[in-house]
Order: sequence, then C-alpha cells, then structure tokens
Amino acid sequence: MGKPLLVSNQKGHRRWSPKSSSNFSIHAQASICVSRNMRWWEKTLKPNMVEIQTAQELVDSLLNAGDRLVIVDFYSPGCGGCKALHPKICQLAELNPNAIFLKVNYEDLKPMCHGLHIHVLPFFRFYRGADGRLCSFSCTNATIKKFKDALAKHGTERCSLGPAKGFDDSELMKLASIGEVSVHSPLPSTKEGCLENLVVESKEFSGVLKRGNMETRKEMLC
Repeated sequence: MGKPLLVSNQKGHRRWSPKSSSNFSIHAQASICVSRNMRWWEKTLKPNMVEIQTAQELVDSLLNAGDRLVIVDFYSPGCGGCKALHPKICQLAELNPNAIFLKVNYEDLKPMCHGLHIHVLPFFRFYRGADGRLCSFSCTNATIKKFKDALAKHGTERCSLGPAKGFDDSELMKLASIGEVSVHSPLPSTKEGCLENLVVESKEFSGVLKRGNMETRKEMLC
C-alpha cells in the first residue's frame, strides 16, 4: 500500500533484530484486483471491433453503419466457448477490415439481451444497410465454419437503396418498453413503409381517376 509497517514482538517492544527468537506479527492491509491478463475479451481487439456499453449505443451504431456489414457478437466473460472462439473472431475481424464487429457483454446488458431473445452464447447477428438483419446463429470453435460461410455470403460490398435499418420495429418497441432505449429512437422501416403505402395509394387513386374519366367520355359519346 506504500505505507510503512510497524513491526513489534509479542512483548510490545519496538526494537527488533533478526537475531531475536521471539515470534512477531505484522499488521498490514492489501487490496485485490483482477489482473488485465484475465480479461480475455479485451485481448487482441482490432480497430474495427467495438465494445458496446448500452442498448442505445448498439441501436445508434447499427443505424450509423451505412452499407457496411455489421456483426454483433454476444458473449459472456464466464463463457468457455466464448473465450475459446475469441482469438478466431479477432483474426476474422482483421481479415475483413470493412466489416464492423460490435461486442456485447451479456452480463452487463442482460435486460437488452433478454429483450432480443438472446439465451445461447456465443451468439452472432449479421446486419447490413437497408436489409437489416441478414442472419443470426450460435456457433463455437467446432462450428466456426458456420460463421465463415455467413461472412463469405454477406461480406461482399454492395450499395443499399435506403438508410440502414438496424433492429426490427418490434425489437425497438420491446427495448423501449423496458427502458433500454429512448422512445424517440428512429424507426426507419416504419417511415419507409408509410412512404411506400403513400405511393401505392397515390397510384391507385390515379388509376381510379383515369378509369372515371374514360367512363365519362364513353357516356358523352353515347
């Protein structure tokens, strides 16, 4: 602790020498901390790997990712499978620098994980642009091929026709209902759906007008 220690023998004398045969006691304080070497989930992280702190941060990260592939990695510090898989995920992140790897600590964000129905670890979700969630699955070291296949399938760069979607509306509403995200979080797919409905309704209304005009002209000719 950086403080001097008071050493005394059983008789309470302050003078003591190595030649003394009397027993002595030392009163000291110590603090115990977890070594960073034990925090495996922080090792060998790559620049495109981000630790998510809150549910709102995850929502915002997905919406701000643009057309880039986003992989959400749900893990737990006490999960042996997560620990064993971590080095390989870091290697794949290094080989795919254009992809974004968002790491979610299950223990720190349990309410959000329960709201998203994440009950098996390690668990992964793939997102991209306007397509939103592409796939989701659990895998271990023994089934890492599942992850590699998904990465090869969805890792090809492409341009989306709209803004990034992120979570489904039902998931956002669920997270908002349990207080994990703001009720003012954007719902891009809802807005797009309203716009599509408006366009469809406009076309249908226009078609009705055209048919009405044609019927009117027929009546005039008759």
